[in-house]
Amino acid sequence: MKKIGIFLVVLLFQVANAQEKVWTLEDCIRYAVEHNPQRAKQEAQNKIYKQDRREALGGFLPTLNVYSDAYMNFGRGIDPVTNTYISTNTFYNDYSAGTSVNLFDGLSQIYRVKMAKFNRLKGENDLQNTKDQVALQTLEIYFNVLYYKGTVNIAKDQLEESVNNLIKTQRMEQLGLKSVPDLSEIKAKEAEDRLALTKQKNLLDAEIIKLKTKMNFPVTGDFAVADYDSTVIAAKTNESAIDIYQQALSTLPQLRASASTVKAAEMQYKAARGNLFPKLALVAGVSTNFSRMMDSTPFEPFTAQLKNRRGAYVGFTLNIPIFNGFSRSAEMKRSKQRYIMAQCDNEDLSRQVYSDIEQAVADVNGLADESRFAQKRTESMLEAHKVNLRKYDEGLIDALEVSTSANRLLNSRVEELYTNLKYQLKSKLLNYYKGETSWILF
Repeated sequence: MKKIGIFLVVLLFQVANAQEKVWTLEDCIRYAVEHNPQRAKQEAQNKIYKQDRREALGGFLPTLNVYSDAYMNFGRGIDPVTNTYISTNTFYNDYSAGTSVNLFDGLSQIYRVKMAKFNRLKGENDLQNTKDQVALQTLEIYFNVLYYKGTVNIAKDQLEESVNNLIKTQRMEQLGLKSVPDLSEIKAKEAEDRLALTKQKNLLDAEIIKLKTKMNFPVTGDFAVADYDSTVIAAKTNESAIDIYQQALSTLPQLRASASTVKAAEMQYKAARGNLFPKLALVAGVSTNFSRMMDSTPFEPFTAQLKNRRGAYVGFTLNIPIFNGFSRSAEMKRSKQRYIMAQCDNEDLSRQVYSDIEQAVADVNGLADESRFAQKRTESMLEAHKVNLRKYDEGLIDALEVSTSANRLLNSRVEELYTNLKYQLKSKLLNYYKGETSWILF
């Protein structure tokens, strides 16, 4: 019982720690990458590429085959001793070993090795790109969570102010300082803010579920994210899209994988073209056999026959392809078209990446201005709202104007939150294109 009690205490402590954990962006990305099934699938594919390369390299090694058979000949057959026909049942047992080495095959094997090499490089970059895409998708959802978490906090502040105004207006109405329409307007504002808070909480819960799904995190588990960094100062970038694109050509896994795909397709085409050339191979082997007549005829012992009948050979084989139903030429033409398709796909991807970089640069520069102006507008709105609250207490304006002022401040705060988070998101995306991926490589 004592051990069970200790176990329960430890379990409860672990559960409490799990519930208290606050997930940062890096934590979420790390968890998502580690538990993503596409990553495991790509790792399995990379192992296949590794075996393909090993097989291609093995094509340069000599082949070695050992052969043996045993059979009975019934009726008329050849006497292995006299080499004449006899009519006696005979038992035969043959042994042979042979080896061959390719001397020339139109360079096909060399190109197969190169193709396997580029496929292996493609697999490595595909794996990193898979991790990157999971990280970027997690990043976007994480910032959505931060946005709705921020709107929930803003809605809470708005509701708290409305509740305080309602309490104050109720007392002032009882004292005859405020009219019934003013009280009704404040009550409507309080109800509106309470509904807005409920909606924002529901949106936050929905976005957290999306984040859990992307991370493959248990849906029923408790989950809390850290607050966003509100101290980030939005600033424009001085780098041009073309400069960042030049960096991306050597650092972006997606582009590197596409380039490797083009090279692999080129090597496959050259290997298929090499199959049209003659093939020259060096061959060598050794063979022996044992036989006996299945009657009372005396026969030489097994080991003696193997020794006496042993023979060896060495030579060259030349295989000249003339016609094989168009299979070789058709494969060469198919490989050529795959090579052209791979080049087209690489060009399309390059243009798309450049367009994305150009858009990211424009977004960062535009959001830098928006974020700065949104912050100034919020500061002005806050001051104006404070003045309106004082005027309302003094009876200089009615409740409707206070509600309008509060809504304007609310919208301004939400807009400031949105532009700041959007700027941070686009900045991280731009840094990714620039190769600054310390936050994404796990």
